[in-house]
Amino acid sequence: MRTMPSGDRLHVAQIGLFNDPAGRAPTELLESWASLVDVAEAAASSGVRVSVVQACSRSEQLERNGVRYHFLPFDGDPGSAGLAPLVERLRALAPKLLHVHGLHFPRHIRSLAALVPDMPIILQDHASRLPRIWRRAAWRRGLAAAAGVAFCAAEQAEPFANAGLLSSQTRVYAIPESTSRFSPGDREAARRETGVRGDPAVLWVGHLDANKDPLTVLDGVSAATQTLPGLRLHCCFGVAPLLRAVEERIAGDPQLRERVELLGRVPHDRVERLMRAADLFVSGSHREGSGYSLIEALACGLPPVVTDIPSFRALTGAGAVGSLWPCGDSQTLSRALQSLAARTGEGLRAAVRAHFERELSFAALGTKLVSMYRDISVREHPARGTGLASGAVAR
Repeated sequence: MRTMPSGDRLHVAQIGLFNDPAGRAPTELLESWASLVDVAEAAASSGVRVSVVQACSRSEQLERNGVRYHFLPFDGDPGSAGLAPLVERLRALAPKLLHVHGLHFPRHIRSLAALVPDMPIILQDHASRLPRIWRRAAWRRGLAAAAGVAFCAAEQAEPFANAGLLSSQTRVYAIPESTSRFSPGDREAARRETGVRGDPAVLWVGHLDANKDPLTVLDGVSAATQTLPGLRLHCCFGVAPLLRAVEERIAGDPQLRERVELLGRVPHDRVERLMRAADLFVSGSHREGSGYSLIEALACGLPPVVTDIPSFRALTGAGAVGSLWPCGDSQTLSRALQSLAARTGEGLRAAVRAHFERELSFAALGTKLVSMYRDISVREHPARGTGLASGAVAR
């Protein structure tokens, strides 16, 4: 894409309304919140000017890789007083539109729409659930102030539309939540470094909770060992309310006892090396806003065996790479593991990485974001004639 002088580029402000409970410094937030940086840089590298305005316990401005970050202390009161620092900064920056992260700030969105009415608002979903019935009126008014809403899969907008929270006039875009800096690497070297073993070596990265459904995954893995005696499962996890149940399931099954390794929490860079070492990535999630671990697996060229849910369908191209299986169905998971294990190899890994490059890389994400921005800008301000890039899917 042609790079225009900064004065001619469409200027977008990406806004984070969430205040870090730990009160970390801006530099720490940039290190910890990878998606905050990656989404901004993806858009900036694709031809728009990006300013990030993030709620924070302290004021600071930073610039990295063409993106200017504005950290400001504004509190949770969505009234004009609470948002005054944010509104003042937005008026000084004068972006053409606002990209707000999260749907769960409806009162803030209404206030922003009233205080800076010349800046169209786009909301990006981050795994928001439908609000309780008594909160839906506030949500309806807040979402009505948005010109567009982005979900990982357009299908994810349906519950909000069916509940009357999204009007037929609101544009819906299918945009991945983020991308990944992970990359493929030497599989054998990664195996030597990490100690990953198995034929196939299967990797799990996710919490041990009911939504991730590790017990169904263990059932599927156990069944698959009947034809894949060399299979080993390596599990990285953080929050683990089902840890005891998982340990008991493993201990009580001779097919799992010597084949499952519970790694617990591991550093992020080690996850990349584990993904390079493994043959398959598995997930049993019943619901995901997107699926960061799946995006990372695809970035490493690791073939996925994941549940058939909207976000995973979107990220895998409806199963064009890897295999999809119904939530809670361990027998179908078993068959999917067996089928994909028979096709593992450099050719499949290359196809997975090629899919990532086309659909989920920094360039691909940037193209989709810029397409959305220009579409909204033209619709809200037709006289500006910014043109429409290709890549975003809208309803």
